[in-house]
Amino acid sequence: MEGNDFTISRDVPSVCANKLISGEVDLGLIPVAMIPQVPNANIISNYCIGSIGKVNTVLLMSKIPLEKISKVYLDTESRTSVNLVKVLAKKYWLTDWNYDILPIDYHSNNNVESMVLIGDKTQESLDFPYQYDLSEAWFNFTGKPFVFAVWVANKKLTDDFINRFNASLKKGLDNIPKSIKKYNKSIKYDLEEYLNNYISYPFDNDKKEALKLFLSYIA
Repeated sequence: MEGNDFTISRDVPSVCANKLISGEVDLGLIPVAMIPQVPNANIISNYCIGSIGKVNTVLLMSKIPLEKISKVYLDTESRTSVNLVKVLAKKYWLTDWNYDILPIDYHSNNNVESMVLIGDKTQESLDFPYQYDLSEAWFNFTGKPFVFAVWVANKKLTDDFINRFNASLKKGLDNIPKSIKKYNKSIKYDLEEYLNNYISYPFDNDKKEALKLFLSYIA
């Protein structure tokens, strides 16, 4: 990955992690729960996908109140969200649920009473009156921000590349409105509000401490 000699691959978070673990790619934005599985894992960026309080797109959605839940179906596109709900259930809500993989027909499947959804799917019209924001629950539990994904390399990268990479990410963050105008073709919610007010990007000391705490819980 020197100069402009690189290829960009766009995948869901879990696939990004699997490619990094297998060595198919050198660098990826991956769910933090997958970091321990990456050989020679090294977080290289000054930026992350994080939140302070509500994130609005990582939700435990239920047809029944929290205290009546016995089984939760999991959106497996992000291993971090899967682990987060398990940590919160055990340590914050003090309960022990059963878990299963979310079926494709979750929209109409009457057996799905409670589920974890991430991303755009959380903005669909779904008849789940009880919704719990997992990032907000983590903040209430720990008083800390949450880190969902970080840029991780599986090999040593040059300082020059890392500096240029961080500069590129900063340029993207400085131009969020322009990016939305160019690429937002089908998302129906206020993407600018979401990216500016719900996602927190600096991978600062508070987030590093929060990440360390989360990884200790899932170890």
